[in-house]
Amino acid sequence: MIDIAQAWHALRQVPDPEIPVLSITDLGIVREVRANGGAIDVVVTPTYSGCPATAEIHRSIEEALLKAGATRVRIDVRLAPAWTTDWITEEAKVRLRAYGVAAPVRFMPRALECPRCASRDTERLSEFGATPCKAIWRCRACREPFEYFKPL
Repeated sequence: MIDIAQAWHALRQVPDPEIPVLSITDLGIVREVRANGGAIDVVVTPTYSGCPATAEIHRSIEEALLKAGATRVRIDVRLAPAWTTDWITEEAKVRLRAYGVAAPVRFMPRALECPRCASRDTERLSEFGATPCKAIWRCRACREPFEYFKPL
């Protein structure tokens, strides 16, 4: 039988499909976990309602919890309150920078800090990156491009 602590532990091992250095719990996607015997109910809020990774995340949640000993997994999607980058943990923001992605900042400065060399001599190249939640920036100091995880 699996308990809530074991379920949370299993969910902390589920990587985000788009940013694999972060787990779905680091991003704040998992909002609540309930145990009823061996059954686990998970409340999730996707980063945005049209996120193409949602089906993969649900599959990974179910797989991780069944592997951890759950007899049944039910996923409840809640769109309200809407996900916000405020739910990303501070530890996750550090790992984002190490991965080469600038972490979201609530009040946008004129220039972002480059996640590679820490220079603030940066410029935005494109409002949209590989996904709608990211923008493309470049550091003028080290000349490296980097993604910026936009605040929502």
